Amino acid sequence: MTPFRAPAAILALLAGLLTGSAALADFNDAPPNAKGQTPAFQGQTRAPVIPQALRLAQTPLVEGLRNPWGMALLPDGSLLITEKIGAMRLYRDGKLSPPLKGLPEVDDEGQGGLLDVAVAPNFASTRQVWFSFTQPRGGRDSSTAVGTGRLSQDGTALEEMRVIFTAEPGMEALHHFGSRLVFDRDGQLFVTTGDRGLPPEQPISQDLNTHPGKVLRLDPATGKASAGNPFTGGQGLPEIWSYGHRNLQAAALDPQGRLWTIEHGPNGGDELNLPQAGRNYGWPVITYGQNYDGNPIGAGLTAQEGMEQPVYYWDPVIAPSGMIFYQGEMFPEWQGDALIGGLRAESLVRLKIEGDRVTGEQRLAEGIGRVRDIEVAPDGALLVLIDGESGSLLRLTRRGR
Repeated sequence: MTPFRAPAAILALLAGLLTGSAALADFNDAPPNAKGQTPAFQGQTRAPVIPQALRLAQTPLVEGLRNPWGMALLPDGSLLITEKIGAMRLYRDGKLSPPLKGLPEVDDEGQGGLLDVAVAPNFASTRQVWFSFTQPRGGRDSSTAVGTGRLSQDGTALEEMRVIFTAEPGMEALHHFGSRLVFDRDGQLFVTTGDRGLPPEQPISQDLNTHPGKVLRLDPATGKASAGNPFTGGQGLPEIWSYGHRNLQAAALDPQGRLWTIEHGPNGGDELNLPQAGRNYGWPVITYGQNYDGNPIGAGLTAQEGMEQPVYYWDPVIAPSGMIFYQGEMFPEWQGDALIGGLRAESLVRLKIEGDRVTGEQRLAEGIGRVRDIEVAPDGALLVLIDGESGSLLRLTRRGR
């Protein structure tokens, strides 16, 4: 009988677990998918690897979640967690609630469903919750939409729920809905959308008369365009903040209050951006990725006048979902660093950012699973949602705590 030989990747993973070193080979060693492309400036991709990743202890808090997608930390340390199928649950005192009552109907076909959830800084007094979801529009059409409601005192329902925004137009497409929700320091709500997976020949992200493929900025009370948005003079839809995006599934404010976003590229070309009002981020005219069949997208351009370069890009992709800028006590060496969920990378991706440039990258908890979202617990531990039909919520701490 031929003896069993473990694959090299498994042996490397076991070695990493025993030594505390990076579990897999240097991620910068993997060749890019898109051939013949070069970054626009030094450090735009493959930043120096930050050495000596911490050994993190993993504690399962919840198991059996059905494709969890987003979560929001409440002032008392509780969590609201969404499941793609249309359920929102409250995790409090070590227990997971049944699905909250009062949620709208969602279309969970394809990549749609109940998506992100967010609360404003004044949640303790208002108990108001916002969530994004795929809204059925009749027939096979659907749109990314935003709803809001008040969490009942007993934590069992969203009361006075209403839909405040629906992206136009509705479409049959089943992919690339976005969508993350982030409050800015003025109390306005950033909403990210995807391009609905339309082919590059239909560049909806470049169309200022549509919402897909954009960062939007809304008044959270009404869902109308925020004052100060760049296109309120009629050049485009007034809700638009920036455009030319592909599928934005990660967004967060940094410690300076600036919005950062990360979008899925095609076969290569995941992008980190610092979206500025009225700017065009290029998709699908320029990209650092290629089609899945290996052919270039459009003319194969990576730069064009009037279109912004990403701050950073990945090829091969990490498949980003969820993002925070770490501010906590447990990991002082991470203060101000970006931590990003990697669906394809199956790890937490840590970026050291100085000014508006990435100066280092690290992979944490490699092999943990498809990371969908990240939060920071009150004690500084990481709370991580793992995607899957039987998904989970994990707590990551320094080993030994």
